[in-house]
This record gives sequence, C-alpha cells and structure tokens, in this order.
Amino acid sequence: MRDHRDRRLPTTDPLAVEPDWIVPEVALPVAPGERVFSTRQLAWRRFKRHKLAMVSLIILIVLGLATLLVGVISQYGFAQQNLFNRVKGPSANHWFGTDQLGRDEFTRVLYGGRISLLVGLTVALSAGAVGAIVGAIAGFYGGWIDNILMRVTDLFLSIPFLVVLIIAANALGGSLFDIVLILSVFFWMPDARIVRGVFLSMKEKEFVEAARSSGASNMRIIFYHMLPNAMGPIIVNATLSVAAAILTESALSFLGFGVQPPTPTWGNLLNGSRQFTTLAPWLVWFPGLAILITVLCVNFLGDGLRDALDPHQRLGGNE
Repeated sequence: MRDHRDRRLPTTDPLAVEPDWIVPEVALPVAPGERVFSTRQLAWRRFKRHKLAMVSLIILIVLGLATLLVGVISQYGFAQQNLFNRVKGPSANHWFGTDQLGRDEFTRVLYGGRISLLVGLTVALSAGAVGAIVGAIAGFYGGWIDNILMRVTDLFLSIPFLVVLIIAANALGGSLFDIVLILSVFFWMPDARIVRGVFLSMKEKEFVEAARSSGASNMRIIFYHMLPNAMGPIIVNATLSVAAAILTESALSFLGFGVQPPTPTWGNLLNGSRQFTTLAPWLVWFPGLAILITVLCVNFLGDGLRDALDPHQRLGGNE
C-alpha cells in the first residue's frame, strides 16, 4: 500500500501521467427524490416557515387591495355627508359607524389607509435608496470620505426628531409630498449605518478582489457586485422603516401637522374624533386598530424576511 507521504502535487506538464490519487472534478450525483434549490427558493421556503410573517403578508395584501378598491367596496365617498345620520354606531349600512358629519367611517378608514400606506412605502423606498448610497460610498472608500459621511449621519441622528418634523411640516404646509420629503430626510441614517457595516466586511472578499483585478471601475464594483449582496439587510430595514413612517405620519396628523383634512389619514381621523372618545368610541377604535394591525404585520414581515435572507439559516427535515 502506498504511503500518503509519498504523494506529490501534480505537475503542470501536459504529458505527465496524472497520479491516481487526484479525484476528477465531476458533478456529484443527486439522490433520487432530492431537490436542489436556488438561493431564492431557499429564502422563500425559510420565509414560509415563519407563520406570523405569512399571515402578516396576507393581511397586508388584503388591506392594500381594500384601500385601492375602496371605490368598488364602498358605496359612499370619503367626503359624502349625511347630517341626518350623524354619530351612528356600526350597522349593516355603515360597518364602522358614522362620524360627526354623517360620513361613513369604514370608507374614511380605507381612504386613510391608502394615504398612510403610500407615505410608509414611499418614505421607506426613498430613505432606503439615499441610505444605501451613502453607506455604500462610506464603507467602500473608507478614510476621510467615511469620516465625513458618518459625521453627517451622526449630526442628523442628534437632531431632536419630532420637534424638527413639526416645525418643518408647519412651515411647508403639510401636503402629502411635504410629509414624504420631511420623513425621508430623517429616515435614511439607519440604512446608511447598516450598509456601511456590510460593505466594510465585504470589500476584502475574493469576488471584490476578482472584479477589481479584472479592471472593473469602483462604481461598477459598488453597484453591480457589492450592493446586490447587501440587499438582505436593506430589505429588512426597509420593512421596519415602513412601520416607523406610518407611526410618525399618524403622530404628525394627530397633532395637526400632517396631511391636512379633508384628505383622511389614520392620524387625522384620530385627531378629529378626540372629543368623541366616550360618546362614539368606534371613531377612535377603528383608525387606532388599523394603525396597530398594520404596524404589527409590517414588523412580523420584517422578522420573517430577516430569517429568510439570513444565509446561516438552514432548512430542517425534508422540507
């Protein structure tokens, strides 16, 4: 029997005989019935195992469709008044009751959800894009560029958030575009910090060195090689930003500095029904429950995405 110590590395001579201990690179056979999954398929299967995330996704889809199709679902307009039917409780004709002007509360809650969800999604996308670019540049280049960008980030984080939001919303007028712009200015910092950390740990990886040695420009390395590999944390943080933006917009509207009536949002619906808390509590319950359910579902969805996009997670059993 040959001793393993006698084994020598293969020569580069093409005429040399390859030693019998070299195992040729062949595709490993797949056992019958065993499936090979792609990265996306594995992520989807991990996500499906998170029951709360799946239920939350279904609820959010139903809620989003209801806000878009409210004109089909409800026979009332959100500003349609009926002074002979004011402050009536939930009934077959008005599922969520009516407010102090006889307007259908169910219709107004759905229209308010359309505005609140639009604000949350738009703020998450815009702030996520800005934060990803700032964090990518800071993490990739490092040095003085990193120091400047991170000090600017720290400066924004040190600003008293709610006070500045109220002042800015009051100065700009409180339109939908103004609220989205103001919230986007103050929501990009967590994304920047997360992406910077990912880039710092990724820029010395082999695939980055290979792209650099092949002559790829810095911008191509950042946006075509590194940023796609950082999408997991970005997506997870974007879902949390949706919930935070909805809560912040609702708080601003409740204080009277958000989207102004007659456009309904969940926040100004709560603000307009404060004096009816004991007389007509359904005017407070339904907008409040809409905010609570939406934020909980978004947070559960973020938890599910975090587990699904974690490469260290493994599927157990024969799933």
